[in-house]
Amino acid sequence: MSGEKKTFSQWFYSRKVQRVLVITTFMFLPLLLLLVFTYIPFGEMVKFSFYNKKYIGEATWVGFKNYAEVFKRTEIFQALFVSIYYMGGAVVQMGLALFFATLLVFKVKGEPFFKAAMFFPYLICGIAVGFIFKFFYARGMVLDSVLQAFGMNAESIPYWLENRSINNIALVATSVWRYTGQNMILFLGAMMSVDTDLYEAASLDGANKWHQFRYIIMPSIKSIIVLNLILSISGSLSAFEPPYVITNGTMGTGTYFVIMNRLAHENQKVGLACAMAVVLLLIIIACTVAQKLFFKYVFNDGSADESKEAVRRRKKEEKAKRAAAKGGRSA
Repeated sequence: MSGEKKTFSQWFYSRKVQRVLVITTFMFLPLLLLLVFTYIPFGEMVKFSFYNKKYIGEATWVGFKNYAEVFKRTEIFQALFVSIYYMGGAVVQMGLALFFATLLVFKVKGEPFFKAAMFFPYLICGIAVGFIFKFFYARGMVLDSVLQAFGMNAESIPYWLENRSINNIALVATSVWRYTGQNMILFLGAMMSVDTDLYEAASLDGANKWHQFRYIIMPSIKSIIVLNLILSISGSLSAFEPPYVITNGTMGTGTYFVIMNRLAHENQKVGLACAMAVVLLLIIIACTVAQKLFFKYVFNDGSADESKEAVRRRKKEEKAKRAAAKGGRSA
């Protein structure tokens, strides 16, 4: 029987073939959508980056001229400099999220209310957040009124959106306000997976909340911290909604995405905007790889309880102790 050749019907209805058919059938639609709405448009964007092209009209092949122009335009480099503000905001945002998550993991009163209040800004549409803060920072509006209520002179209050020394900081604050709650929930979920017996054992040994955070929570969620930091800093390079809605990228607040949108839709330089998008993709990939390598070298990719520098320092101290003990015995 084992040597008999199977018919097509037996082969088709066999368990192995049916499993392949089921997997292929369920994968077909997602892969088709991914191909049609992601990979094909991405390929077209790369192709357009080599043309002098508008939305309407003939396209002219220019080769790498668009890419050369990306590195020649001063406003593009200024936009990359503005991204540094958003990277700093991402670090502040992560620190606040970690702080609030640590407070809530120790069961404070009103915990559900604080969770909802912190996470609520993330549920608001980014465009709506932009309009909220556009009026919040406007001259004589909410923020100015609050400061005047605390006794600050109206003439000494700066123009939050026009003063080039603080307008980018004001815009970054909107992103911090919106995304802190999201990161807090992610950190809180990771912290709640830590065995509570560790906290009880640490309390019995005399450890306070800071010791529990440093020696129990941090090592347990280090991989989540590293991942969120990489995503936040990479995402800061593509900030768009706050500067676009609040200031329209004027007064030195234009980020890379805002300048790219302006070139594509207002100036009709579609080929140059596509080249900018490709360059931004390469920058994000480079930043992600650099951060990954950095954290892998310093923190063992976030999976170990000790950093490599701490391990080297500990081994150096142990070696010095052994040398001192050996010298004492020989004396």
